[in-house]
Amino acid sequence: MMEKGNNHVNAKLPVLEKISYSFTDMAGNLLYVTISSYILYFYTDVFDISVAGAGLILLIARVADAISAPVWGSIVDHTHTKWGQSRPYFLWLAIPFAIATFLAFTAPNLHGTAKLVYAGTTYILAAGVIYTGIQTPITAILPNMTGDAGERIGANTYRMVGGALGSFITSTFALPLVALLGRGNDKVGFMWTVTIFGVVAVILLFTAFRNVRERTVAVTKPIPFKDSLKATVGNAPWYLLVISFAIYWIAQADRNGISVYYAKYNLGNAQLVSVFNGLQVVGILATISVPFVVKVTNKTAAMLIGLAIGAVGQAMMAFVGNNFALVITAWIIGIMGASLAIAMPFAMLADTVDYGEWKTGIRASGFLTAVGSAFCIQLGSGFGSFIPSKIMAAAGFVANKSQSASSLASIRFCFIWLPIIIYAIVGAIMLFYHRYEKMEPKIKADLAARHIEESNES
Repeated sequence: MMEKGNNHVNAKLPVLEKISYSFTDMAGNLLYVTISSYILYFYTDVFDISVAGAGLILLIARVADAISAPVWGSIVDHTHTKWGQSRPYFLWLAIPFAIATFLAFTAPNLHGTAKLVYAGTTYILAAGVIYTGIQTPITAILPNMTGDAGERIGANTYRMVGGALGSFITSTFALPLVALLGRGNDKVGFMWTVTIFGVVAVILLFTAFRNVRERTVAVTKPIPFKDSLKATVGNAPWYLLVISFAIYWIAQADRNGISVYYAKYNLGNAQLVSVFNGLQVVGILATISVPFVVKVTNKTAAMLIGLAIGAVGQAMMAFVGNNFALVITAWIIGIMGASLAIAMPFAMLADTVDYGEWKTGIRASGFLTAVGSAFCIQLGSGFGSFIPSKIMAAAGFVANKSQSASSLASIRFCFIWLPIIIYAIVGAIMLFYHRYEKMEPKIKADLAARHIEESNES
C-alpha cells in the first residue's frame, strides 16, 4: 500500500526494495534493448525491408510514440489505488509488454504495404505505447519512494545496475540464442528468443510490484492535465534535462543499433556484436561508482565526466583499425563513460519534480518524469535509428551484400563519430544545470516546512 505521513518522507530504503526496484529496469531492458539494438537489423536482414523503409518506420513510430509520454504521465498522475500511484503499472502492463514485443519480432508472410503496416503497428505498440506505460512509472516512482537525496541516488544506482544486467543478457545472448533456437532460420530464432526474455521480464516486474513502496505522496485527488502542465512553468532544470537527454539518446540508440552493422560489414563478423554488447556489463562498475562520484563532485559534474570518457573511448576506436584487442579496449572505455552519463538524468528528474512543486505548488511526478524519461528515450531513439539509416542509404548500403567504400565509411561515421558530436552538444547544454543543482538544499528545506504547515492545517 502507499504509505502516508511525513515520517516516511526521508525513509531509508531496505535493500530488498532497492533490488526489487532494479528489477523494473532489468525487465524493461530485456525487451526494449532487444528492440532498440536489433529491430533495424531484423527489419533489413530478416524481414526483408529496405534500410530506408525501416528507418522511416522507426522515425514515424518513435515520434508518434513520444506523444504518448505526456499522456502516460498524466495517467499516472491521475492514478489513485490502494497499491499506490506508479506501482500498479508493473502488474498491469507486464504481460502486455511481453506479448507486444513478441509480435514485433514476428515476421509473417506479408508483402509491400501490408508488411510495412504490420512492422510499424507492432513496433509502436511494443516499443512505444506499452513500453512508455512501463517506463513512466519506473521513473515516476523514484521521487515517491523517499525524499532523501542520498537514498534516491542509491535506489537509482540499483536501478541502473539492474538495467545494465538486462542489457548485458539481451546483448550477449540474443543473437547466439537466435542462431541456436532458429537452427539457421532467424525468423524462428527471434520468436523463441523474445519469448524467453518476455517470460523473465514478467516475473521481474511482478516481483517489483510486490516489494516496492511509495511513501512521499498520498494522492487524495487526481491532478488535472492542465495542472500537470503548470508544473513545467519556470522549471528550467527540467527543460535542460529534457533537451539534453533526448539528444543524448540519439547517440545511445545509434551506437547500439549500428554496432551490428559495424561488426558484420566493417569488421567482417556479425557475431562480434554479441561481444560488443555483452561487454556492456562492465558499465556496472561505472554505475556503482555514481554515489561516490556525486559525493566527491556533484550530479552535473558526474554527467559531464561520463560524456568526456565516452567521447575518448569513441575517438580511440577510430584509430585502432581492426586490431581486436584495441577495439575492445576502446569500446570498454566508451561503455564506462556512457554508463556514468546515462545514470544521472534519471536521478536528476526526481529533483526537478521537487523543483516543480517548490515553484508552482504542484507535484506532477508522473508527467514530469514521463516526458523527461520515456519521451526523451523514444524521441532520441527514433532519430538515433533514422539519422544513421538515411546516412547509410545515401551512401549506397544494401543489406547482405558486399559494401562499397562509401557505404563502409558511412557505417564507420555513424558508429564512431556521430556519438562524439552528440556528446559534445549534450555537455554544452548540461553546463547550465549546475546553478539549479546548488539550489536543492533550500528547495528541500522549503518543501519540508510547507508540508509540515499543510499537515498542521489539515
